[in-house]
Amino acid sequence: MHIVFDIMEAEERALYEAAFAGHQLTFLDTAITEETVVPADTELLSVFIASKVPATLLEKLPQLKFITTRSMGYDHIDVKAARARGVAVASVPSYGVRTVAEFTFALILALSRKVYDAYDRLRSEGTTDVKDFEGFDLAGQTIGIVGTGNIGRNVGRIAKGFGMHVMLYDPHHNHAFAQEVGAHYVELDELVMNSSIVSMHVPYMPATHHLVNEALLQKFKPGAYLINTSRGGIVDTKALVIALTEGRLAGAGLDVVEGERELLDEMSLLSNEHHDINQFQSLVAAHELLHMPNVILTPHIAFNTKNAKREIVDVTVCNIKDFLDGKPQNVIPA
Repeated sequence: MHIVFDIMEAEERALYEAAFAGHQLTFLDTAITEETVVPADTELLSVFIASKVPATLLEKLPQLKFITTRSMGYDHIDVKAARARGVAVASVPSYGVRTVAEFTFALILALSRKVYDAYDRLRSEGTTDVKDFEGFDLAGQTIGIVGTGNIGRNVGRIAKGFGMHVMLYDPHHNHAFAQEVGAHYVELDELVMNSSIVSMHVPYMPATHHLVNEALLQKFKPGAYLINTSRGGIVDTKALVIALTEGRLAGAGLDVVEGERELLDEMSLLSNEHHDINQFQSLVAAHELLHMPNVILTPHIAFNTKNAKREIVDVTVCNIKDFLDGKPQNVIPA
């Protein structure tokens, strides 16, 4: 079997080489873009979120049988087009569920206690006035958790440890969890109107595209904070910039943002013949976020611990082995 992987760290590569020593393995030196040459005889493809697998790429891989993404999210793959060609797509449905929850609180604490602002001033000016960096306690504050999957539930548990009140939104109620953290499920509008901090933990799909939009942001509790460690596309970046500029939100902690790939590689937009005005507008909005003192923007690193990355490798190895054994697991349903 010819198995092709996109770019990865040497340590991870060694684990895959050991696991699939009897197969032909190709490791690309970049994430997959429109310009990337993927071997035409690829039978199994393993990618991370920075790679894009559109229908146009699938057409160039006639022998492809299986795609496994090394992530929970799979919006970077045209799953419908793959399924139409008889190509199964699998994911890593659960990893870093504590890792991302901990990072969520790293963002919350950095904002609530003005950690970065104080450090930046101290580093640049050599002195600081403590009155400029008054924060607030988390105890007694209400956090609204949007999405109560594995990560969202761990965020709720940590919140209770801080003495916070918890509100929940999810179309699918987990009553046992709600009872565990002393919370209750409400509609999204009610959650944002009553939460000092709103933390997003939903997958990206058509139903969640711009879930946080201008209309919803108008309903946020004045002075609230938005935290997003899930997917950039669930928040309308332009609307968020406006809400922050107008002071309706006190701040935001974002590990993901619309157009984050283009933000890291802006030349890709300039070389793209099919210009998308929405992409450019999102990129401009993301640049504006970078310069806002009440925003902390990190480059999609919430998952990035040795523990979580090893989980990804272990599950991906199992995904590939199960497929080779004719018993594919973790396949994205139709």
